[in-house]
Amino acid sequence: MKLYSILFASILGIFVSFTTLAESAHLAVAANFRQCMLALVTELEKESNHRYVLSFGSSGKFYGQILHGAPFDMFFSADVAKPIAVSEAGLGVSKSRFTYAIGRLALLSSAKKSALALEQTLITGAFNKVSIANPKFAPYGIASLEVLDHLKRLEESKSKWVLGENIAQAYQFVDSGNVDLGFVALSQVMLKQKYAGSFWLIPDSWHLPIQQQAIILNKAKNNPAVLALINFIHSNKGKNILTSYGYLIAENNSV
Repeated sequence: MKLYSILFASILGIFVSFTTLAESAHLAVAANFRQCMLALVTELEKESNHRYVLSFGSSGKFYGQILHGAPFDMFFSADVAKPIAVSEAGLGVSKSRFTYAIGRLALLSSAKKSALALEQTLITGAFNKVSIANPKFAPYGIASLEVLDHLKRLEESKSKWVLGENIAQAYQFVDSGNVDLGFVALSQVMLKQKYAGSFWLIPDSWHLPIQQQAIILNKAKNNPAVLALINFIHSNKGKNILTSYGYLIAENNSV
């Protein structure tokens, strides 16, 4: 009986030590990064004991929730401005902010068209409705307006805009056939998700770079799960996942 008790205590001690290595983290993630983050976390959970809870939505709405005390551990925004604002508000860990990806904008059509045809449709303004992620909340929406401004189509196209809460909804409007064109993230169509139409990659020079930055929130300053995720994103395997979803890697991704 005594030997059994000793063995049970030893096993219990090993189990407790093992579980203390496992941590969890709640991540607020920009909608455009949904599939890529799922791929990153799925791979990381295979290699570690950490577990991740993911919430997806517009960067602007997450920023507002963080200001009001939402219990996130890390914020993956689709821009630079909001992580900076989180830091300046004293809610983020100093110097933890970094560029985790550079997004790319694409034009999605509900019809089968060539890239040249899509380009000409946008340039000439020969479309009925175009979905755009709401620029008040979504950085990809801001980039979309920059493209229209570059083409001198900003003012005349306003009556044709169908605003989505985020880039995921802008995609859904086209995918459902409710609009003929939509500005979406390249990552949404990179791996040929189910859609019946076609897409064209908009030249990066037509809008400002979509630098997507992340920041650790104060409550997770020493959270091993958060630190493990950052290290994984910076690893070769993490970078390969990022590029497979159509993102560019920042040359210098520190603050």
